[in-house]
Amino acid sequence: MKLTITITTCLVVSLVLLLSSSNIFNRHKSDFTFTAGNKTIQPSDDKLLGGLLATEFDEKSCLSRYHQPSLRRPSPYKPSKYLVAKLRSYEILHKHCGPGTKAYKRATEQLGHNDVRSFGDHECRYVVWMPMFGLENRMLSLVSVFLYALLTERVVLVDQLNDIPDLFCEPFPETSWLLPLDFPLTNQLDSFNRKHSRCYGTMLKNHAINSTTIPSHLYLDIFHDSRDHDKMFFCEGDQAFLGKVPWLVVKSNLYFVPSLWLIPSFQDELIKLFPQKDTVFHHLARYLFHPTNQVWGMITRSYNAYLSRADERLGIQIRVFSKPAGYFQHVMDQILSCTQREKLLPELATPESQVTNNTSSTSTKLKAVLVTSLHPEYSDKLQNMFLERPNWSGEIIEVYQPSGEKVQQTDKKVHDQKALAEIYLLSLTDKLVTSTRSTFGYVAQGLGGLKPWILYEPRNRIAPDPPCVRAMSMEPCFLRAPLHGCQAKTIKISPFVRYCEDWTTGLKLVDVSDEF
Repeated sequence: MKLTITITTCLVVSLVLLLSSSNIFNRHKSDFTFTAGNKTIQPSDDKLLGGLLATEFDEKSCLSRYHQPSLRRPSPYKPSKYLVAKLRSYEILHKHCGPGTKAYKRATEQLGHNDVRSFGDHECRYVVWMPMFGLENRMLSLVSVFLYALLTERVVLVDQLNDIPDLFCEPFPETSWLLPLDFPLTNQLDSFNRKHSRCYGTMLKNHAINSTTIPSHLYLDIFHDSRDHDKMFFCEGDQAFLGKVPWLVVKSNLYFVPSLWLIPSFQDELIKLFPQKDTVFHHLARYLFHPTNQVWGMITRSYNAYLSRADERLGIQIRVFSKPAGYFQHVMDQILSCTQREKLLPELATPESQVTNNTSSTSTKLKAVLVTSLHPEYSDKLQNMFLERPNWSGEIIEVYQPSGEKVQQTDKKVHDQKALAEIYLLSLTDKLVTSTRSTFGYVAQGLGGLKPWILYEPRNRIAPDPPCVRAMSMEPCFLRAPLHGCQAKTIKISPFVRYCEDWTTGLKLVDVSDEF
C-alpha cells in the first residue's frame, strides 16, 4: 500500500513539473482565474476604469475588457468626466455612421466622385487607419489616429486585412471598427504612398490644392521619414482644409499625439479631455485595446504561474541595437548597473560573506522579475546569478521570460499574439525598466501607468554611465516630431511638451504639476 502511494505521488509530482516547465504560451486550455499568493483576486469594483468603458458588451465574448482591473493595482490616474462623456458621444456617432448603416452607404457613394460639392454634403466623416510596421508601432499610431478622430468628429475605421481581429476585441458597442472588405477603395489602399496623386503632401508640393475644390478622399503620410510637405498636416491652416475632406486614409508608424496638442484649434478641447496631460495614451489605450480571449488566456496563465505570488514585480524590457543583435556583456553590465543603482534589484553578496548573509537574513520577500527580449541569454544570466549567489537584501529573486524568438517576425499571427501578451505582462509589473526608443516599452509603460527607468543606448559596445534615466512621464515619445516649420515657436513656449529623454529630436507630453 505504501509503495502504491509513493509511486502515485511520484507520478503526480513528475507530471506537475513537466507541465510547469513547458512554454506556458503554447498551452491550449484557457484559465481565466486570477490569484495573488494563496488568495483568489476578486474583480475590481472599478471594472469600467472610472467610466472609460461602456457597459453594453457581453463579458464572455471578450474577457479582458472587464477583467483587466483584477490583475492590476487601481490606476491613480482617473479619466476626466469630459473624456468619459466624449467617448459615449463618439460611440453614438460610430453606431450611426459605422459599417452597415445608411449613413456609411451614402458616404461611400461619394468616393465614386473625385470631388465633393460642398462641406455640407456629408453627414459623416471618416479616417481610415492602415497598420504599418510592428505591433507596437501600430498600437501607438492607432491611438494617435483615434484621438484625431475624437478631436475632428470623425469615425475611425481599421483595415482588417492584417491580424487586428486576432489580437483585439471590438472596442465600440453594437457596431464594428473594422473597415468592410467591400470598401470602394480597398484595392487602392496598398498603393497609397508619397507618389500617389491623392497624397496630401505631394498635392501641396505640386500646388494641386485649392480651397474651392474639396477632394472626396486624401492620403496622409505620417512616418519617421516624412517630407516637410507631409508634416504640414500639423499646421492650423491645413487642418481647416482637411476638416472638409470626408475621407482621410492614414498610414503611420508614430505616436504623433504631442504635435496634435500644438495645433491651436485643438488645444482647448485637449485640455478639457486630459487635465493631466501625460495620461493620453494611458486612458485611450485602455479604452481601445482589449486582447482577444486567446491572447488573454496567454496573459492570465503566465500571470498566475509566475507573477501572482510575488510581493513585488519588476519588468525589464531589453532591446539590443548592435548588428547582429544578440547577447553582449556590456548590455548585461548596463542592466545590472541600472537596476542595482536604482535599488530595483539587490546587490549580490561576496563569496566570503555567503554564510553570514544566509544565516542572518530574515526577509522572505519574493520579487518576480519579468524579462522580455528576443534573446533569452539575458534572463538566463540574470537567473543564474541570483540562484548561485545570495544577495544583501535577503529577497528571493525569481526571473521569468515568456519567450525568446531571436528575430522579430512582423505580421505573423502567433508571434504578434505572444508580443501582445508580453506587453500586457510588462504593464502588470510594479516597476519597469525599458530600452531607449523602444516602442514595445512605450506601449507597456502607457498601459500600466508607469514611469520607467530608460536604458541609454550603448556606444562603441561600452555600457554608458549613467546607465539609465527615470522617465519624465509615462507618455510615449513622438520620435520624429516636426521640430521646424509651423510648430517650431510653439514647441519652445509650451510647458507640457518636452524633448524626450531617450531621443533629443523627439517630443513627449508631460504634466507640469509633476515633480520629477
